[in-house]
Amino acid sequence: MKKVLTKRFGFAAFRPFQEAVCEAVVAGQDTLLVMPTGAGKSLCYQLPGIARGGTTLVISPLIALIEDQVEKLAAMGFRAERIHSGLTREHSREVCRRYLAGDLDFLFIAPERLAVAGFPEFLARRPLALIAVDEAHCISHWGHDFRPEYRLLGERLPILRPAPIIAMTATATTLVQEDIVQQLALRDPQRFIHGFRRTNIGIEIVQVQPTARNELVVDLLTDPARRPAIVYCPTRAKTDELGRLLAANLPAAAYHAGMPPKDRDEVQTAFLGGRLQVIVATIAFGMGVDKADVRTVIHTAMPSSLEGYYQEVGRAGRDGKPSRAILLHSYADRHLQKFFLEKAYPEVGVLKDLYLELGPQPEPRELLQERFGKPEDEFQAALEKLWIHGGAGVSSDDLVTRGHDRWQASYVMQKKYRAEQLELVFGFAEGNQCRMGALVRHFGDKSDDGHPCGLCDCCAPGEVVAGRFRAPDAKETSVMLEVLEKLKLRNGATTGQLFTDCAEGRRLDRNQFEKLLDAMVRGGLISLLDDSFVREGHTIRFRRAELESQGRHAGAAIVGSLELSSLGDGAAKPVKATKARASVSRRSRAAKEEAAPEAPPAAEKPTKTKARGRKAAVQPDQPLDQDEQLFEKLRAWRLAEAKRRHIPPFQVLTDRTLRDLATARPSSLEDLLQVSGIGPSKAQKYGDKVLQVIAEN
Repeated sequence: MKKVLTKRFGFAAFRPFQEAVCEAVVAGQDTLLVMPTGAGKSLCYQLPGIARGGTTLVISPLIALIEDQVEKLAAMGFRAERIHSGLTREHSREVCRRYLAGDLDFLFIAPERLAVAGFPEFLARRPLALIAVDEAHCISHWGHDFRPEYRLLGERLPILRPAPIIAMTATATTLVQEDIVQQLALRDPQRFIHGFRRTNIGIEIVQVQPTARNELVVDLLTDPARRPAIVYCPTRAKTDELGRLLAANLPAAAYHAGMPPKDRDEVQTAFLGGRLQVIVATIAFGMGVDKADVRTVIHTAMPSSLEGYYQEVGRAGRDGKPSRAILLHSYADRHLQKFFLEKAYPEVGVLKDLYLELGPQPEPRELLQERFGKPEDEFQAALEKLWIHGGAGVSSDDLVTRGHDRWQASYVMQKKYRAEQLELVFGFAEGNQCRMGALVRHFGDKSDDGHPCGLCDCCAPGEVVAGRFRAPDAKETSVMLEVLEKLKLRNGATTGQLFTDCAEGRRLDRNQFEKLLDAMVRGGLISLLDDSFVREGHTIRFRRAELESQGRHAGAAIVGSLELSSLGDGAAKPVKATKARASVSRRSRAAKEEAAPEAPPAAEKPTKTKARGRKAAVQPDQPLDQDEQLFEKLRAWRLAEAKRRHIPPFQVLTDRTLRDLATARPSSLEDLLQVSGIGPSKAQKYGDKVLQVIAEN
């Protein structure tokens, strides 16, 4: 293998863990590989594929990623080709001919290609050397980026055996790992879960009110030692706002899906080339930036998952030099993330009502929506979840039928799992243990010894760069002294009980109390330990406080010298859930267009026409207006596209997006990307065809 590595790939040596993975795959062993982005996963299928001889089939979800891999392999002299919807039939036929002739080292396809009638049988006409499934977490309901088309793999791959399968991903929790193995029917797989500890990144998490975050970011990045930097924002509008603010003082620019492609390319090229030192981007938009010398990554809002957060943090310090990752959050982030979760996963009762509306005979989706009488967003979310969990069938003709009655258990489990993952994010942000160690444990890296990183705000509080501190006042000092006395009587008490006993009733809210505990941890007086118990099937997480030796003898002088975080002082107090949700709803409605597609927008209060669906919008005896005519033509195109791809039409574009297209009538790809629900991936797949339909109307 080392000869192949040197002669064919031009590398002098393997990166950590690569050689063991390659040995297993070359030997024909099914393999699960979970390693972070940039660790060299691609070589772990490329080298074994060449070593085994024949053609390696690579299944990847993104056309841009496929094109990039094919280009790189071809540049190294390998015979690599691809088949996807962006290419002509003539090209695909030629690739198929070369495949049958044994003239390909690598063939890349998207997962939905396996749904095309006869295509798996075509592939089976020649024995494959290897099957590589990239972004394998997409096959799991529990994955943060589940894609229904990946579920086809478990049905289609057996015909291509006995070729070994390597499933690869950078983001898979232990539960997702088990699901990948089960869904792909991997045979006694070797598992390689490695490389998640980054020894040069210090993670710092700071509570700060949203209105103070931009100012803090500008202050942090004024220091040239903290640049180049990537700053993640939750919406396009906030990205533009902070981008302009930074650009007034530094070589900085915004970067998001709503910008014209030419502008995005110019910003990215300038950043990679060093002409820009700061790039401000939306959290959910995959930039594909591979810049080795990023010194700082800043998140200006709470992420929705630890998997996504880890990927974004991993853009820092790829050159191995000391780097910093800073997360800014507050109580408001918790409410907003929970609100978006509730919008993405409707209550079970909504799905039950929709399920009962379904029958054994196929029915047009728009008629079902009209009868269901719910707002379009709510109907769409409910139908998609029913479809995913088997409670509904949706054909490529957009006909809906009732599915099996076992959908509820898996849906409830998935919604519960998503809520638990969100709690893990909150727990990570509010925790007081080594940040890097917590991430390593989250991914189940058993090769890691769990030692503290020595760099983060918990391991090295004296090294923080974003924290701002003040001395405690008399009331806060008194509360902390009482905490110490309580722990002397009952060491290991829960933080909730300590709050009730020591702070409640003193006009000190839970958020302020947590700041006191954090200060006591930094001062070495106490430690905080994560704990949990299971009640009625639900995991309840909490924290315990334990005295350190210094805390047993600490008096007023020591406690009064502690440093409390001053960031977020004066922030709004937590409010009751009903008021908080109303507040979030108002903000979300106001920012509905700016947030898409990074986060699901809050539902508007439906009018009767909107709730009743498409047919209620126009009376039968009235001619269709121009927008409605274009909407119908776009629906006809979508139906044909869905049939061609063998997927439900709403997987192409939703009705809401089609309506926005009919109203906005974009005339270029730049305009198209301004439409809610269309990001770079959708624009790449469907942009030219959508623009053609609009131009012809």
